[in-house]
Amino acid sequence: MTPSRPYLIRAMYDWIVDNRMTPHILVNADNEQVQVPGELVEDDKIVLNIGPMAVQSLDLGQDMVRFDARFSGSSISVVIPVKCVCAIYARENGQGMMFPEDDDLPPATGPGKPDRSHLRAVK
Repeated sequence: MTPSRPYLIRAMYDWIVDNRMTPHILVNADNEQVQVPGELVEDDKIVLNIGPMAVQSLDLGQDMVRFDARFSGSSISVVIPVKCVCAIYARENGQGMMFPEDDDLPPATGPGKPDRSHLRAVK
């Protein structure tokens, strides 16, 4: 199956915006593909406001989150691999979702467990 994280990020973003709150993402910036203002990174993490009033050209894609934003008066293109998004939440009340580092790995099949589902079609 495809990873669930990009779908959950999009769903949480819509839910937060629909409730007139401000979506923020917590990003693990310790990845060479992450393109964010380095001076704002603390302990390899950065929190970014991705609300409609804060960013332009937001793309919550399958593999990357991309947008343009202003930092200290300068326009910067931000690129974040979806796997580096640790959480998405509403600034106003903290409601949202955190993601474990390994949530998109395929489940391990232990000894004695079947490789296929135990469900079957009934006609």
